[in-house]
Amino acid sequence: MNAPTPRPFADLLHAQRVWDTELPSFDPESTPPAPLPLFHAWFAETVAAGQPEPHAMSLATADAEGLPDVRTLLLHDADERGWHFASHATSAKGDQLAARPHAALGFYWPAQGRQVRVRGPVVRCTPAESHADLHARSTGALAAALTGAQSEVVGSVAELHRTADAAWDRARAEPDAEAPTWTRYVVEPAEVEFFQGDARRRHIRLRYRRAAGGDWTRELLWP
Repeated sequence: MNAPTPRPFADLLHAQRVWDTELPSFDPESTPPAPLPLFHAWFAETVAAGQPEPHAMSLATADAEGLPDVRTLLLHDADERGWHFASHATSAKGDQLAARPHAALGFYWPAQGRQVRVRGPVVRCTPAESHADLHARSTGALAAALTGAQSEVVGSVAELHRTADAAWDRARAEPDAEAPTWTRYVVEPAEVEFFQGDARRRHIRLRYRRAAGGDWTRELLWP
């Protein structure tokens, strides 16, 4: 029996559809004066809608030459200080943030046709906060942190497995083990944009911008 002929990529791509479900309404006139309460509300709603991994987000930084870089990681908190995440200070993102301490975050929640974008300066938390962040997570997260050498070249998959297995053993035996380069970061928001998709492409984009005095202004953007 002959295998089916693969479809050209362009045909496969153009056949995809988005938002094959009823999307929630969004009234920007009824939004709070600051973005954090709205983010908390949208996050709770997307969890209730069954969105897988709603705490996953894209983190965009720039390297020493100003070239963009992006990766996906997990949100650790969102509070009055800002949006929190963590990584090794010696990783590629850690080096980039040390040289250019600004970043952008992107959340995409297709279950409700929503996006949230956050931009602003990035600050490092204290060593005590970073230690508490790591040890509030799972054994697997600790093992990954203890593996170290994030973003460096690894010689082989076998070396990766040996090092990871040893890190798992240590994490189980020493649940309070230190990972000295593990660092919690906070994106202090200067801009936060909420995007609500619409099946008829009448998307609503609401942007919050922080003024010099710390107050927020709200404005609608063309989609």
